[in-house]
Amino acid sequence: MDEHDRIIPLRRPAGAGPLAGLTVLAVEDSRFASEALRLLCLRSGARIRRADSLAAARRHLAVYRPSVLLVDMGLPDGSGAQLLAEAARATAAAQVILGLSGDPCAEGAALAAGAHGFLPKPLPGLAAFQRAVLSRLPDSVEVPAPGRAAIGAMPRPDPIAYHDDLEHAARVLSGKTGPAGLDYVAQFLGGVARIAEDAPLAEAARALAAARAEGRAVRSALAHVTGLLQERLSERAAM
Repeated sequence: MDEHDRIIPLRRPAGAGPLAGLTVLAVEDSRFASEALRLLCLRSGARIRRADSLAAARRHLAVYRPSVLLVDMGLPDGSGAQLLAEAARATAAAQVILGLSGDPCAEGAALAAGAHGFLPKPLPGLAAFQRAVLSRLPDSVEVPAPGRAAIGAMPRPDPIAYHDDLEHAARVLSGKTGPAGLDYVAQFLGGVARIAEDAPLAEAARALAAARAEGRAVRSALAHVTGLLQERLSERAAM
C-alpha cells in the first residue's frame, strides 16, 4: 500500500468547537482540498480522516462509521456517486453524507445517489461549512451550545499541497492517458485550481473538459493544460 492509498488519521484540536464529538471521513484525492477540509474540521472541533480513492474509503468504512462522510464526485478509481449510493444504503450509515465537486452540475448526481447535501469547490467559509453539517444532523445528536453560531474566514491550505496536486496531474498525463484519464485530470485540476484561485489553470481545465464533453479534438486544450502544469512546477522547483 503506497502513501497515496493510506487512510491518514489527523489530530483532534484542543478545546470544544461547534462540531466537537463528530468524526469526518473526507474521500478526496486532492491534497490541497484535503488540507482545506482538515483546517475547517480542525477549527470546528471535529476529528478527520482522509481516503484518496473509492478503494481506500471502502476499506475504512468496513471497520469504522464516521459521523460525517464527505465524498468528492471525481476520484481516480471511479465516480464518488458510487460511494454515496453505497453509504446511503448502508445499515450503519453516516449521519451526514455530502458530495463535493468543483463542477456545479455534479450536485444533481450527488443528491440522486443519496447524499444529504452538496458542497461546491471552492469550499465555503468556516461558518457555511459548519452549517452544512449541523443543519443535517439528526435531532438526537447533541452538539456544543455555541455550535449554532460559528464565525470565521476560510482557512488557506499550505501551497505545498497544491504543488503535490500539480505533480499528481502531471504524472497521470505523462502516462498512457485514455479518455477516462483525460476526464479525470480535467475535473481534478479544475476543482483544485479554483480552490487555489489559479484562474488560468482553472480555465484551461474547463476548456479541456468542454472539448471532451463536446467530442472535439483535445490536442490544443491538452497542450495548454500541460504547458501550464510544467510552468508552475518549474517555478516551484526554482524557488
